[in-house]
Amino acid sequence: MTALSEIAGPDRAAVMVMILEDAQASRLLAQLEPDELRLLGERMVALGEIGPSSIVDAIAGFVEHADTQGLTDHGRFERVSNLMIGALGELKADNLMKRIAPEGPPKVSPIEIARWLNADVLVPLIRDEPPQAIAVLLVQLNPDVAAQVLHALPDTIQSAVVHRVATLGPVSAEAIAMLEAVLAQRIGERHGAAPLELGGVQEAAAILNASARTVEKRVMPEIAKLDKALARTIEGEMFKFEHLFALDDKAMGALLREVESERLIAALKGIGEDQRELFFRAMSSRAADGLRDEIAQLGRMKMAEVIEAQKAIVTVARRLAAEGVIVFGAGDDDYV
Repeated sequence: MTALSEIAGPDRAAVMVMILEDAQASRLLAQLEPDELRLLGERMVALGEIGPSSIVDAIAGFVEHADTQGLTDHGRFERVSNLMIGALGELKADNLMKRIAPEGPPKVSPIEIARWLNADVLVPLIRDEPPQAIAVLLVQLNPDVAAQVLHALPDTIQSAVVHRVATLGPVSAEAIAMLEAVLAQRIGERHGAAPLELGGVQEAAAILNASARTVEKRVMPEIAKLDKALARTIEGEMFKFEHLFALDDKAMGALLREVESERLIAALKGIGEDQRELFFRAMSSRAADGLRDEIAQLGRMKMAEVIEAQKAIVTVARRLAAEGVIVFGAGDDDYV
């Protein structure tokens, strides 16, 4: 049996879904975004046997998390309709929903449809569009998919697209409507409406992080020519805790000597065993075993505390990198 102390995050959510009745679970899954659905599905398949105490703990964690969460309006019409059908039957529920919401369920926009498409399907839809329109679409995609789309675009427009992503800001209703019209036409050929705050430095960094190293090396100097301050900000956002996993043992050892034990324990609590080993192998076996024991005895931690500890370690790593003590990456596809 798998103990819940050994699983966290998506695994806990997977346990919660799997203890629901099939109909309830299906309605819940229908509310998720594409990347959330894929991740949760992977964890549901990968879970081993889960003991009763782990199920109780998962429910307790859900209740604790729910204390600070609201209810999304995503898919609200469908959910209410399903509840009414369960309570009244399909005929009565259908008539009632027509009175409750005469306009019916909100129409799914072409941009929402695009979020479910693979990069090889999206690229032909937008390849000939101006960088501004491509940027508006990319910031609404999963970063991995957006990175694949960016990589497939002509080299001559990649820098312009990333620059637009980083500086989008408010996008007019007319611009969104034009993009939706183009997507609707292209989707139909091949197989709403208030100003939205889209894009930003974090989105641009996320797309570049997921891109091939060659794309980053080509795009960032061009961004720096257009706006040096913006380029520095994007680079700052690109430096994440996960990039520490690429450090060799010598560089990792230099970093760990600058990090307090309590902060390291909190940071490692939020990552998997395989990733922890990247840190442990830079220590003596005795120190690594002691750290493993302390992490196991720590119990549950708030994710905010884990993230804060990870950010503090990243700050130390950035200082050491600036001083030349540690270096990121050795090959062409590594982060440097």
